[in-house]
Amino acid sequence: MQNFVKFPLLSKSNRMQKLVLKASEEKCDEINMVDFPGGPKSFEICAKFCYGMIVTLNAYNIVAARCAAEYLEMTEDVDRGNLIFKIEVFLNSSIFRSWKDSIIVLQTTKSLLPSSENLKIVGRCIDSIASTTSVDPANITWSYTYNRKLSAQDEIVDNGMKFREKIESVPKDWWVEDICELDIDLYKRVMTAVKSKGRMDGAVIGEALKTYAIRWLPDSVDALVSDVHSWRNKLLVETIVCLLPSDKGVGCSCSFLLKLLKVAILVGLDDSAKEDLVKRISLKLHEAFVKDLLIPARSPQTTLYDVEMVQSIVNQYMMHEKRSQDLNVEKNKMGCTDFILGHGSLLSVGKLIDGYLEEIACDPNLSVASFIDLSQSIPEFARPVHDGLYKAIAMYLKEHPSLMKAEKKKMCGLMDVKKFTMDASMHAAQNERLPLRVVVQVLFFEQVRAGAGVGSLNNNPLDTSHSTTNTDEEWEKTAAEDCNSLKKQMSQIKIKEDGFQKKGKLSKKNSKSSKSGMKLLPSRSRRIFDKLWVMGKGHAENRSPETSGSSQSPTLMVPGNATKSSGSYSRHGRHSIS
Repeated sequence: MQNFVKFPLLSKSNRMQKLVLKASEEKCDEINMVDFPGGPKSFEICAKFCYGMIVTLNAYNIVAARCAAEYLEMTEDVDRGNLIFKIEVFLNSSIFRSWKDSIIVLQTTKSLLPSSENLKIVGRCIDSIASTTSVDPANITWSYTYNRKLSAQDEIVDNGMKFREKIESVPKDWWVEDICELDIDLYKRVMTAVKSKGRMDGAVIGEALKTYAIRWLPDSVDALVSDVHSWRNKLLVETIVCLLPSDKGVGCSCSFLLKLLKVAILVGLDDSAKEDLVKRISLKLHEAFVKDLLIPARSPQTTLYDVEMVQSIVNQYMMHEKRSQDLNVEKNKMGCTDFILGHGSLLSVGKLIDGYLEEIACDPNLSVASFIDLSQSIPEFARPVHDGLYKAIAMYLKEHPSLMKAEKKKMCGLMDVKKFTMDASMHAAQNERLPLRVVVQVLFFEQVRAGAGVGSLNNNPLDTSHSTTNTDEEWEKTAAEDCNSLKKQMSQIKIKEDGFQKKGKLSKKNSKSSKSGMKLLPSRSRRIFDKLWVMGKGHAENRSPETSGSSQSPTLMVPGNATKSSGSYSRHGRHSIS
């Protein structure tokens, strides 16, 4: 070190005095400081201060300057008003009182570890950030980064004076995007501090975690599991899972939790973390979309999607529902109908599962047992309409043409044709993949409903349980007898129809209102019924009643039962929590 630098530094640095003394004893003209924190730039700041030159400190260089001053031991014991003292005053009076500067300083501490940690700069930055997040949003007057900037504009009033006017109120989650640039370890410490304050709403915590995950988790599966980033992605998911709100019923949406579960499976997260996600998802299953449940299966599973995982989630959901029902049993002693009206979430889950079954029905490796188990995992009253279930079964029969008679019977035994809408009944009546007994049931109940109203179903001669529980031998014996009953019923309906036609006007009105639910079957359904009638007379041996006769099936459109779908998260259109 040159002589003109040596003496001014000696006056303010205790360490320089020691190093110079040691070099003199060893008769050495150089002093080596290879481990100097912050490098030449931070040393330059210290040197300028010692020479009385102007030093510019800001959020980007103050941590390096503080670590350098500590290394050089520029304390008050050496000289009054030394560099350490002045930097500490600047930190406490300016940096830690600024939201933006606190974040910048925290980011710079990473390259200066462990010195920045030992000087408690990291801890003080985290405490400052966590405290600021708890400030009433109405008192937020500074600008913040990214697309959540506080909107303000200058307006000129009549007297020529200008004033600042807020265009919109500051949302509760105004801060979540600002801390997204922090590394995982620092982000975890900040969020832990925010939660420990106990003043932040769980929904805001969930929004912050979702925003951070969207910011850093890659979109493609290949990038998730690549050797370069797999460890980091696993650490990220572990961090987010452990930071989820303690109250499992609040915070993150079900869609986000399911996406997190998919990533957790891909990166090989431990079972305890996945189980925690499953429990959280089960509490919000009624909010999920079908696409969210399409979790890719992993080896050794042979199916396209992880049906076992979805089964586990549904089982957890039903356990919660049963527990809630047991707790409220004294308060709620109502019948089944009232119970359904009071549990809209169960109806949502019923539609969700039917939609999911339709999606996975195309999987050639999906077993009949798995399909049936998942279908029966929800109670009967959660499925007041069986159109969705029929669509799923119809799809499964189409994609699995080699099913045995017994398997088809088990599949179709899940359905109750009395719970079909008109559209589903029309489709089922023309679906040649269905077993004969199911088609007869559909034709009978639809004909009775069309001619005599839904009330006559309670006294029908062809009961559903009778048809589905009989053996195939009994079915063959009773086919003619059942068809006789159908013919008699149809004759009665025909007489009523002829009576209406005699009145002229009523006949026209009836023909115009053929789109309503009280109509007779279309011509093709009549022809199929006539064919079944002949077969029931003893000609069924020409064709197997349980097998498919065509490779085509009409398309079913069920109004009001459309499958929900979810869009991907947008990184530029996040909705704030007000």
